[in-house]
Amino acid sequence: MDRLPPLNAIKAFEVAARAGSFTLAASELGVSSAAVSQQIRNLENWFGKQLFVRTGNRIALTDAGHAIYPQTARALGDIAAIGQRMLEGGLRTRLVVSVPFSLAELWLAPRLALLLDAFPHMAIDVRAEDDPIDLMRQNVDLRISYGDYHYPGLRMVRLVHDDVLPVCAPEFWHRHGKGDAALTDLHESLFIHTNWGPNYASHPSWADWFAASGSNRSPDPSQGRRVGLSSLAIASARLGLGIALGQRVMAQADLDAGRLIALSSVSVRLGHPYCAFMPPAKADRADVAALVGLLVKAAPAT
Repeated sequence: MDRLPPLNAIKAFEVAARAGSFTLAASELGVSSAAVSQQIRNLENWFGKQLFVRTGNRIALTDAGHAIYPQTARALGDIAAIGQRMLEGGLRTRLVVSVPFSLAELWLAPRLALLLDAFPHMAIDVRAEDDPIDLMRQNVDLRISYGDYHYPGLRMVRLVHDDVLPVCAPEFWHRHGKGDAALTDLHESLFIHTNWGPNYASHPSWADWFAASGSNRSPDPSQGRRVGLSSLAIASARLGLGIALGQRVMAQADLDAGRLIALSSVSVRLGHPYCAFMPPAKADRADVAALVGLLVKAAPAT
């Protein structure tokens, strides 16, 4: 057998590269930062290459580090999958899906119902959580992520590049609408604003939508209704609490059923697409491939 690099050092390298920090890697691995640093030095000595550029407490992959990271991530994922199969033995396969909070109820759940038509006895574990996660350590089969950049060592399938458009309940519009130009005239308090949180800067705002529609209006979030999830913005609009700048993939079922109406054909794309990520060893599993196929098929053309 060809000589193998030190596996503990490979694991330390993969975690540090993914986390972007020796300190965060140490926390995940349950060791000290010095121990992680020593493992990285051991690996660099083994390869005869510098894998990280160190600047104070910050690290960045070198060209050599970038060259080996995808393969190390895939290899560790394959090892984790082998271990899980052996531990499960004859137990029924469980599909573990990780998804952003907003997509779980309004977009993923209906597709899981379709999946269960094909696999009626499947055990499914749905986890709502923010990026990034450790698919291998958490034994996740499929991660749906906003953006295509979180998991470079995994297999990726682009699902949909969503857009946002103004939506509200029909009854709300009957009370407050004043014709085609009504959106530019509505009071600030009637707009629902989604607070995407400190980790995101690419989601369009009401100011972006008005600019796309040819207006310089910029509704003040402090004067309107604010929510912390895009799915909650849709729910608030459905309940007649205001006009949401709703994501199309989440609002589509309500639009089709007449519970919501679109107030304009003008929409603004999100900054990044939604993508599915899978450990290579699990990507061709029948249940995983079937769910990815349903998600791709259900996505509107963009």
